[in-house]
Amino acid sequence: MTTQKYKNMVEERTKQTLQEWSELSEVNEKDIYRFLHNLKGTAGTVGLQEVEQFADATLPYFMESSLKSWSIEEWGDYLYPLIPLFNQDSSVSLGSVKTLDKKGNDDALPHNDILLIDDDVELVAYLKESLEKQNYYVSIALSAERGLKIFYETKPDLILLDILLPDISGIEVLNQIIGKAKKERIPIIIISGEYSKATQLHAYRLGVMDFLSKPVDIDLFLALIKNRFELKREWQESIIVDELTGAFNRKHFNQVMKQLICDFKRTERVFSLALIDLDYFKKINDTYGHLIGDEVLQSLSELVKGSIRMEDTFCRFGGEEFAVFLPNTDASSALTVINRIQEQFAATDFFAKNEVFHVTFSSGISEVTEAENIADKIVEEADQALYASKDAGRNQTTLYTDHLSSTKKHSVLNVIVVDDDALIRKIVTHQIDTWEPEDIAEVNISSYANGLDFLQSDWYSIDEKYIILLDGVMPDLDGVEVLERIRKTYPEVNILVIMLTGRNNQADIVHALQMGADDYVVKPVHMPELLSRMERLAHRFLF
Repeated sequence: MTTQKYKNMVEERTKQTLQEWSELSEVNEKDIYRFLHNLKGTAGTVGLQEVEQFADATLPYFMESSLKSWSIEEWGDYLYPLIPLFNQDSSVSLGSVKTLDKKGNDDALPHNDILLIDDDVELVAYLKESLEKQNYYVSIALSAERGLKIFYETKPDLILLDILLPDISGIEVLNQIIGKAKKERIPIIIISGEYSKATQLHAYRLGVMDFLSKPVDIDLFLALIKNRFELKREWQESIIVDELTGAFNRKHFNQVMKQLICDFKRTERVFSLALIDLDYFKKINDTYGHLIGDEVLQSLSELVKGSIRMEDTFCRFGGEEFAVFLPNTDASSALTVINRIQEQFAATDFFAKNEVFHVTFSSGISEVTEAENIADKIVEEADQALYASKDAGRNQTTLYTDHLSSTKKHSVLNVIVVDDDALIRKIVTHQIDTWEPEDIAEVNISSYANGLDFLQSDWYSIDEKYIILLDGVMPDLDGVEVLERIRKTYPEVNILVIMLTGRNNQADIVHALQMGADDYVVKPVHMPELLSRMERLAHRFLF
C-alpha cells in the first residue's frame, strides 16, 4: 500500500464518522474522546501531521469517563475544522511504514541498551524519550524487583539507578549487582534526590561510576551518557578476555577468525569451529539464582580450557554461548574433542538449595572449505548445526552438512495486535507480514479489535512464544485491564507485552509497567522503531 492510500483511508473514515454523527441528536462524550484519541495515533502514523496536531490539541476538551452527551452544535464547533486539514497536510513520505530488511536500517536503534530503575514515572518517561532521541534503547523498571529481573536477563550496557525505590533501596540493589556489573564492565550511574555527602561516598565506595542529583539538567545528562559509552567502547577495545569466565571475548574471536582464514587462503590448512550453547540455561538462573548460573559458566570454561590444545582458542561468544577454534583439525576430529568435553560436563555435579543438579550443552561444528571461507558463512554453518542439535533433543553435537543449509533455526514468534483502531491494525499487520527478524524462522501475526475478543479467543499455546502489541485505550476493557488478566493467567516467560499509549498518558504508563508490561511505544507509531524493539525483546526469550 502507498502512503497516500493510507491517508485517504483516514480521511474517508473521519468524514464518514462525522457524517454519521451529524444524523444523531446527540453523541456521547466518551465516543468523541475515543475518536480523537484514535485519530491522533493513526494520523501521526501515516504522516498527517496537521491532523495529528489538531487531534492532540482538541483531546483535552473531552473525557473518556464522562457521561455527558453533546449536540451537533456543540461537538461540531470542535470537530468540523478537521475537514480542511486533510487538504492542507503536505506530508508525502511515511517513514513509519517503511519495510525493514533483515538487518534493519538507519532508523533502527543501535545496541546501546540502558536500564533505568526509578519509580518517578514523569522523570522516567522524560529521560526515556530524551535518550531514545539520541538512539539509545531504554528498558524501564519502576521497582527494584523488576530492575533486578531485567538486569540478569538482558545484561544492559549501562544502568541508571535511583536510591529511593518502592520495595527496597537502590543501595541494596547496588549491593546485589555491583560485582557482576564490574565483571561485565557495566557502568552504573546513580540519579537521586537523596544526595547527602555520606550517601554519595557510600555509593562511590561500592563502585558506582557517577552520582547525579535531581533535578537533572538534560543537556549535561545526555553529554555524560555519551561520554560514558565512549569510555565503555575504549574498555572493550582494550581487552580480549571475558572476566567472568576467563575465556577470550568476541573481539578476540573476530581476530582469530580473520587470522585462520588468512592462513587457510595461504596454506590451505583446514580448521574447524565449534559453537557451544548451554541447554535450558535460563531455567537454571530462574531455579537456583544467577550466582549459581555464573558458577556453571565458569565450570564449563575451566573444563574446556583444560581439555583443548595450546593452539586451540576458546571464546565466550555471547551469554551462555561459547566458541572453540581448532586449527589443523577437520570436522570429524573436532567432533571427537567436543563429544569428550560434552560427556565430562554432563557428569559434573552442581550443588544448590541442598540438591545436586546437572547441566548439558548442545554444539554445532563447521569446517572451513575452499568454497566457503568467509567468516560469516562459517559461523552461520556452525550455528545451523548447533540448532539442529537442539531440535534433535539437546546434549549432542551435530556436524554441518549441505542438507542443513536450506534450514533455519526452528524459532517461531507469534505477534498479536490488540487495538480498536482498524487502520492501525491494518498498518501494523501489513508491516509485520513483510518483517524478517534475524534468526527467527517464522512470524505469525493475528489481530483483535478489542480486549474481550482477544481474551476469549483460543490464542495461547503452552509451547509457543508471543509478543502482544496492546493498545492502552479501548472500549469495554482497556489495555491495562487486559494486561492484568494476561499476567494473572499465563506464564510471563512465554509472553512479552508492548503497550501502545498516548503521549500524555503517564498514569497508564506507570500502571502498565507496574502490571508487567515489558515496554511501551508512544503513538503515533514509528514502525522501524517498533520492529527494532520487537526484535530485541524476541531475542531475549527465544534464544
